[in-house]
Amino acid sequence: MPAPLSTSVHDDNELTAGADPNRLLDCLFVNAPLRDYSLRPRVNDYTLPVLGMGYIATVARVAGFNVGVLDAEAHGLGIQRTAAIVNQLRPRWTAFNLLAPTYDLTARIAAELDPGILVMVGGHHAKAGPSTVLRDSRFHNVSALIIGEGETRAVEILKDVHRRQALPQVMWRDAGQKHSKLGIFHGDTQPWLAPDVNTLPFVDRRFLPQDPYTAEDGRIEANLVCSRGCPYDCTFCGAAVSMNADLTIRTRDPHDIVAEMDQLHAEHGVTAFRAVDDLFLGARRVIHPAMKVFANAGIGERYVWDATGRINVLDREDDAVLAALRANGLREVALGIESGAPRILEAMDKRITPRMTHTVTRRLLQHGISVKGYFILGYPGETREEAEQTIRHIKELWALSDRLPGTFRASAFVFRPYPGSPVFNTLVQQGYDPAAMQTYTDVDLTGHGTDEAMRGRDEFNFTTGQQFGDVPLDELNRMLAEISREQHERSRGPREVKA
Repeated sequence: MPAPLSTSVHDDNELTAGADPNRLLDCLFVNAPLRDYSLRPRVNDYTLPVLGMGYIATVARVAGFNVGVLDAEAHGLGIQRTAAIVNQLRPRWTAFNLLAPTYDLTARIAAELDPGILVMVGGHHAKAGPSTVLRDSRFHNVSALIIGEGETRAVEILKDVHRRQALPQVMWRDAGQKHSKLGIFHGDTQPWLAPDVNTLPFVDRRFLPQDPYTAEDGRIEANLVCSRGCPYDCTFCGAAVSMNADLTIRTRDPHDIVAEMDQLHAEHGVTAFRAVDDLFLGARRVIHPAMKVFANAGIGERYVWDATGRINVLDREDDAVLAALRANGLREVALGIESGAPRILEAMDKRITPRMTHTVTRRLLQHGISVKGYFILGYPGETREEAEQTIRHIKELWALSDRLPGTFRASAFVFRPYPGSPVFNTLVQQGYDPAAMQTYTDVDLTGHGTDEAMRGRDEFNFTTGQQFGDVPLDELNRMLAEISREQHERSRGPREVKA
C-alpha cells in the first residue's frame, strides 16, 4: 500500500516523472487513477506503465519541451490530490488519456483545474465520442482533442495552440461561450497518417515511475510496445478493426525491438520483457521474421520475455515454431480465451473454439511456455450453462498445467461494454442506455470471501452494475471470487509436475 503523501511542492515534483523542476513545465501528462484511492487505498504495489503517454512525452522532450508524467494510478492518488498537484505545478498544458473506466475520474480531475491551464485530451474514449467529451462541462479547459495516436500532433500543439487549426483530426471547444451555445471546432478534416513506429525514439523510462521494476523472482523487467493496431474484430474490444478503419496496422522491425531490449539491459540491467500489444504473436508474418532475428541475436540465451498471442494463429504453427519461441526466451503467452461456450465465442467473433484453446494451451505447456488466459463472464445473451462451461474450461486448463512443464493462470472479469466497440453499438440498438453503460464502478469481491490482497491488479475489476446475460451480477461476482481464490492458491502454493 502506498505511504501517505504530503502536499509539499518538493513531493509534487518527485511524483512528476521526467520533468525538470528548474524549468517552466510545458506539459504535464496525467494518468488518472482507476478509482479514487482516497476512499479505498490500493492493496497492490504495481500497475502497468503508461507507455502511450511515455511515447508522447519522449517525442515532446526530443522537440525541446519540458514535460512530465503524473501517474496517479501508479502512486495510488485520489482525485483531489491529483488535481491539487497539477494546480500547484501550473504547467502550460495538462494532457489526459481518456479511457472508458477512468473517464469520469478524469473529468472530475479536469473540473478542478485552474482555468489558466490549457487541457489536451486523447485516447480511445476521446476517439469514440469526441463531441460528448467536448460538451462535458467538466472539461472546461479543453483546447485540443486529438483523435488517434498523438505523438506528432501533440508536439505541434505545444508549439502553438493555433496550429491545431491546420492539424488533421484535432477538435476543440470554445470555452468562452455559454454551454447552451457551445462551439465545437475541427481542424483539418483530411486523413491523418499515423507515425512510423520504427522512427519513433525509444520510450524515455524517466517518464515511467514503475518501469523498469524488480519482479518477484528478482529479475528486472520492462514493458515494450512491438506493434500498433489489431487486424481482428472481437466484438467487445474498442480496438476492433471494423471500428478503426482509419488505423494502419504497424509492426516494429525486430532489429529495432532487439536494440531497445539491449539498451534497457545496458542502462537498467533488464533481463525480462513483456510485449503488451496484441499483435506480436498474433500473425505469422510477425512471428517468423522476429524469431530469426531473435535467434541471431541470442535473445534466448540472455533474456526472457512474455507476449500476447492469438489462439487461431498459434494453432496453425507446428511444434518446430513453438520450440523456437521457447528457445528464443518466450516465458509466458497471454491468450484471450474469453469463454468455454462455442456459441458465445462465435458471438464475440473470436474465430476459435474451446477445443482449439485446449490444444494450443496443451502444446504450449508441453514446450515449457506458460499461459495466462483471459476470460469474460456475463457476455450479452450468455446463459447460466454457458457461464458454467467457462468455469469448467478454466478447470480443465488448470488440470493440464498440473501435469505439464508450463503453468496456466486464469484471469476472469465480468463483461463491461466499451464505447467504440461493436457490441456497444449493438446494445444501444437493443435499447440499452449508452450513458448507463459508461457508468463504471469498481468491484469489491471481499463479500464473497476474496481477500483483496491476493487479487493481483484488483483495480481492473470494475462494472457498470448492469446484467447482460442470464446470470445475476452477484452470482457472477461469486464466480469471479472462486476463480480468484483458486488461482491465488495455485500461484502461491507448491507445484509438482507429473511425469
